[in-house]
Amino acid sequence: MKAENRKRVQAFLAIAVVLAGIRVLLIYRGRHAQPAKTTASQATPLKAEYYVTPKKLYPFDLKSARQLTQQPVWIKEGYRYTYYPYISAHHSADLDHQAGLLGPLEKLNVKDVVSQKLPHSGGREQLLAIFEKDGKTHAVPIGTLRDGTYQIYSDEMFFIQDPRQLYDAWPTDVWDAIAQHQVKPGMDELQATFAIGMGVPERSDDPAVKTVNYPNGGKPIVVTYRDGKAEAIKPASA
Repeated sequence: MKAENRKRVQAFLAIAVVLAGIRVLLIYRGRHAQPAKTTASQATPLKAEYYVTPKKLYPFDLKSARQLTQQPVWIKEGYRYTYYPYISAHHSADLDHQAGLLGPLEKLNVKDVVSQKLPHSGGREQLLAIFEKDGKTHAVPIGTLRDGTYQIYSDEMFFIQDPRQLYDAWPTDVWDAIAQHQVKPGMDELQATFAIGMGVPERSDDPAVKTVNYPNGGKPIVVTYRDGKAEAIKPASA
């Protein structure tokens, strides 16, 4: 082999050895490097309430909707659902006159579920859950029937399990505030809904900040959340 060719081979081998060494070093460092601070297994755990799956009845007709009579129910969003006087002697609700709004986590014992024809509605019927409140009989709409098709939304309206047992991971002071219909700093939006009912969010350009207006049964409250926790709580104009 000529001297010139020999030098070229030697240079090539030297480069190959260097590259192989670098590759071994990189593999070693990769295997022994400290794990990243944030991994899937180390991510912030979900809040306990995210694991709660309330039971549903999935009613599809009048008969299946009467499952509501088999256990107490609790209102999911207070001050959202209107109830009406029910005249037992006439077997009908006075849907022209409101009796009030169901409150946050209000507990009801549904006595029956009935269907009532609506005048001037083209044959549409209203499904009503019948219950007693303050010694009087009332009805709250839970769905409709038209042309043989039911649309029943009671699963969106009611818990059929005690919410305090469903969300038993929440601390006692949170449940005390809910029972007193108060929102306190540090509570999240679901807890506030349980305490003072439905809310209407304002538009926000900051994803970390959310402002929600709560009618609160005629005593409106504005709550500002930062990173999902109530930060500012103040009364608002009626």
